This record gives sequence, C-alpha cells and structure tokens, in this order.
Amino acid sequence: MIIGIPKEIKNNEFRVSTTPAGVHALAANHTVLVEKSAGVGSAITDEEYVKAGAQIIDNPDDLWAKADLIIKVKEPIAAEYHRMRKGQVLFTYLHLAASRECTDALIKSGITAIAYETVTSGGGLPLLAPMSEVAGRMSIQVGAAALEKPNGGRGVLLGGVPGVAPGKVVILGGGSVGVSAAAMAIGLRADVTLLDINLKRLVEIDEMFHGQVKTIASSAYAIEQYCTQADLVIGGVLIPGAAAPKLVSDALVSKMKPGSVLVDVAIDQGGCFEGSKPTTHADPTFKVHNSLYYCVANMPGAVPATSTAALSNATLKYSLALANKGWEQALVDVPGFEPGLNVHEGKVKYAAVAAAHGL
Repeated sequence: MIIGIPKEIKNNEFRVSTTPAGVHALAANHTVLVEKSAGVGSAITDEEYVKAGAQIIDNPDDLWAKADLIIKVKEPIAAEYHRMRKGQVLFTYLHLAASRECTDALIKSGITAIAYETVTSGGGLPLLAPMSEVAGRMSIQVGAAALEKPNGGRGVLLGGVPGVAPGKVVILGGGSVGVSAAAMAIGLRADVTLLDINLKRLVEIDEMFHGQVKTIASSAYAIEQYCTQADLVIGGVLIPGAAAPKLVSDALVSKMKPGSVLVDVAIDQGGCFEGSKPTTHADPTFKVHNSLYYCVANMPGAVPATSTAALSNATLKYSLALANKGWEQALVDVPGFEPGLNVHEGKVKYAAVAAAHGL
C-alpha cells in the first residue's frame, strides 16, 4: 500500500501525523510518502524521515494522487478538497458535527473517511485522549495568560500570593480535558471547582486529587452559581462525534466578572458556550459582553513537539492495521475501530454526524 503523510496547512497547525518511528514501522511493508517539510514544525527534518524509510514528495497534489491511505492530523480544508477521491482512505481528526462544509466535501469526493475522535476502546476514546490531555493542560496555561490585564483579562494571578486569595477556576466536564485542566490548575495553586453530571466520575476525581478539587453535580443552576464567581471557566464537555451541548449562555456571561476568561476546548465540536466561534493561534481571543473568550480549534498545534509524538504513539497501531489489512478488515479486526468510520462513498456512516446535519 502507498501511504501519504501530507503537510498540515490549517492556520498555525505545526503538527504532523506520524513521527519517524511511525514511518519506520509502516515502511517495513509499505511505501511511505512524506510531503517536503511536513515535520519541520514539529522539529522533525526530511532527512529523519528518509532515514526511517520514507520518500519525500515536493508537491502535495502528487502525494495525494499517489497515496491509497492518507494519514493527517486535522480535517481537510477547502484548499485540499479537490485532492480527495473515491477509493482513497483518509485517517485523521474530522469533527464533522461542527462542519457541514467538510462533511459535504467528503461526501462529494467519495473518499472513505475514518475519524480519530470516534474510535473507541473500553468505553474511552483512545485517539482523542492524548490531544484532550494536551488541550486540557494548555487551557489553564492560555487562560492564565489571557487573565493578564495587558491581554484584556481581569488582572488576576491564578495562584494568588500569601495574604491574597487565588483565582477561581471552574471546569465544566470531568473527562480527559477536565482532569488535565484540574491537574494544571492545582499545580498553580488556583481555587478549582469541577462540575460533571456523572456522580461516579465526581467520586473518582475527588479521590484522584485527594479533595483538592471541589466536585459539584452539574445542573443549569450550579453552572450559573459557579460561573458568576469564576475568574476562569474551562469548557471541556464532549459527546463523542456529536455537537457539544451549549452549557453557558450569553445571558449568563453578561453576569460574570468583567475581565473573566472562558476557554472553550470543545470548539472542535461546535463549542459548549453559546457565544463561541472558532479562532486561531494568530488571533485567539474575542470579547462577549465584558468577558474574554479563547476558542482556538487546534490548541495542541501550538506545542507540536509534544503533540505530534503523543498523537503518533496513539494512532500507529490503527494506521498499521489499515495498511496491513485494508480498511474493511481493519475495522472488523481491531476492537473499537469500527465507530471510526464517518463517511464512505458518499454516505454518512456515523449517526451523530448525520443527526447534526439532518442527513
């Protein structure tokens, strides 16, 4: 099989889908094409890929035209739509419930599209988890920076100092994003409250952090109560493959502290704040009432040296299965892989995506 690793061209996306270690494993039995400079943003040189067994391709059109399997990081953008074709397999993050445009492009192309974020394992999402962990940790980092007065925030130091109360961090969702955000916020000595509807999960989180995180059963009432007190709100709620629920209304934001910051980590799935809209690392924030929103859709792309390695570690066994067995047999043989199929030959194959777009 011919496998293509293209360079990511989404705004400020510096990750690459596969490390030299991954290329080495794939190249043992297959031809691996890597687009020129694909790994530069992640501090990986073309020479390293060649040493691992890859061929370097200058032109992305040539790479897509030759490859049977395309392994990417982010969903194709408009400049890439014409490269997709029937009979080709695409393996990447798709987040189609939040993008009718990309969904329509995949349908029109006839490509077989398998999404990282809907692959399952033991009730979890093994290919979403590593990037959720990165984004969760980053959410506190970027939120703390946005809280600084020169950046438009309230001017609060999350950790406080002796004699001064720490900043209040409210985290919505107790999954990988929420737990990772809580770990970072606790490390900064912030006052941390986490809300989730799953009481069993709240017990686990309470034990995990030895009571350092306040755990609250989520409800509309509780969300309003705690968000209005918060300096920083992290949105980390996920329904696999589906649009994120809108938990924080514009009306609620109007009651929040002036200069408070909201970081919407769920923006890839449409966002869990009513006022959210995707932003980029080049222009990450905007105001809603007197609060600052951070809604970068590819947060882990800012730390590619870490993110690329974490992503490639998680996806490699699935990439190998696709290459060695073909997509149909791989989905059958690898537990939890089948839900990854989102689109095939013009048909939507994932129910939550179909529901999001009325298809």
